[in-house]
Amino acid sequence: MLKKLNKTYILYFLVALYIIGNVYVLVKKRDYFFEYNAIPFVLIVGYYAIYHLQSLLFLLAFVTPLSVSLKELGYYGTVNLSLPAEPLMVGLMLLYFLNKIYTNQYDRRINTHPLTILIYIQLFWIFITMLTSEEIIISLKFLISRCWFVFSCYFLANYLFKNKRNIIPFLNAYMAALAIVCLYTIYTHSKYGFDHKSADWVMSPFYNDHTAYGAALAMFIPVLVSFLCMSTVSRFNKLMYLFLLVLFSVAITLSYARAAWLGVAVALAIYVTLLLRFRFKVLITVLFVTGALMFSFQDEILIALGRNNTDAEEGFLNNIESVSNISTDASNLERLNRWSCAVRMWEDKPVFGWGPGTYMFMYAPFQLSSQKTVISTNFGTNGNAHSEYLGPLAEEGLIGLLIVLCLMFYTFNFGYRLYKEVKDPEIRILGTGVFLGLVTYFIHGFINNFLDTDKLSLPFWSFLSIMVCIDLFHKNGTQEEQ
Repeated sequence: MLKKLNKTYILYFLVALYIIGNVYVLVKKRDYFFEYNAIPFVLIVGYYAIYHLQSLLFLLAFVTPLSVSLKELGYYGTVNLSLPAEPLMVGLMLLYFLNKIYTNQYDRRINTHPLTILIYIQLFWIFITMLTSEEIIISLKFLISRCWFVFSCYFLANYLFKNKRNIIPFLNAYMAALAIVCLYTIYTHSKYGFDHKSADWVMSPFYNDHTAYGAALAMFIPVLVSFLCMSTVSRFNKLMYLFLLVLFSVAITLSYARAAWLGVAVALAIYVTLLLRFRFKVLITVLFVTGALMFSFQDEILIALGRNNTDAEEGFLNNIESVSNISTDASNLERLNRWSCAVRMWEDKPVFGWGPGTYMFMYAPFQLSSQKTVISTNFGTNGNAHSEYLGPLAEEGLIGLLIVLCLMFYTFNFGYRLYKEVKDPEIRILGTGVFLGLVTYFIHGFINNFLDTDKLSLPFWSFLSIMVCIDLFHKNGTQEEQ
């Protein structure tokens, strides 16, 4: 009893000391306010890193949607980290490497999985193109940030998901925080009458624009549907998931993120093909034939699209119709401008590209005056190539694009295979939801790119990790305990 009382007094003393120190910082050293208040967070993270690493991964999932960038906090330096998620990812990456160095333990099944090999190849090619980059410092920053995304959210997460009981709580942690962002965004949006223009920024400071916000929502809608279909989920939890599904559906509708809507629609279509037991080869054949027909009739298609002048700001239905408006819609026209610049940049440097992360700093001279729009800029302030496919083409050459395409097609084939091979019906439902969540992002990737941010990197790489762990450890109805 006395020992417990002493520990309580020590805790009170430390809290009082921290408060006194905070008062001193506010009065005498205001410039160090953020650094000082980061001390408790660092100590807590350090404790959990040593004694409860799994809890730290759950914490990462929860804080990522709620993280705020340094730019939003008023810091305009050369580094724009998202706090606290990205420093946490850096720490987890370092822990991963230290563990490998000191224990020399590797799970060969994970490291030799085709998806892991593809990720290794992509990281290697990013490294090679960094060495030939026009701006090697920018490319080095890109490579380092990609590493902390991948090693914390894919490689380290693999060890968490080897126990299937950790998968749903991890997803719940992200969705709970995302629900908070949704409620905040809807409340803020209501002050402006849910109009189209304010939808672009009302999710700030948590998401930098409505497209990233919509992409995150789209990824988790199939996951929520899968949870509702699982018999092992309790009635109370199903009510909570139903509430989240309604909330996310309302939020994605109010986001006016057309690419996110398209991603959900395609995911639904893919799910129908799974139910009908289509083979992936059949799907590829259909896509190839469709692509060939579109190429053959491209002139007629462009003429038809040119007749569409529906304004995206005239209402919800018009927003859907404006997706194909390439005559007056500034957003669509600017994407065409950025994509054309990416192709011209690739033609100038077809093998190694201009360097990872350099598109936004290099594309301005490649703009044609005839393709510029009212929102065009020469300063790289409005994002990058707006494509997960053409961006790597410009920055990493043809091989960079081919690696991304291989990752996409393998993931699709992987998802179809898991749906067929997984014996445990609950795991099959869960795996299908995660796969369809990835489908929404791969489709979204044709129009936007967000894998250079923590907000979308965490669900993207962790979803891939879940699929790998289902394939290696859970598809036969068994699991490997941690």
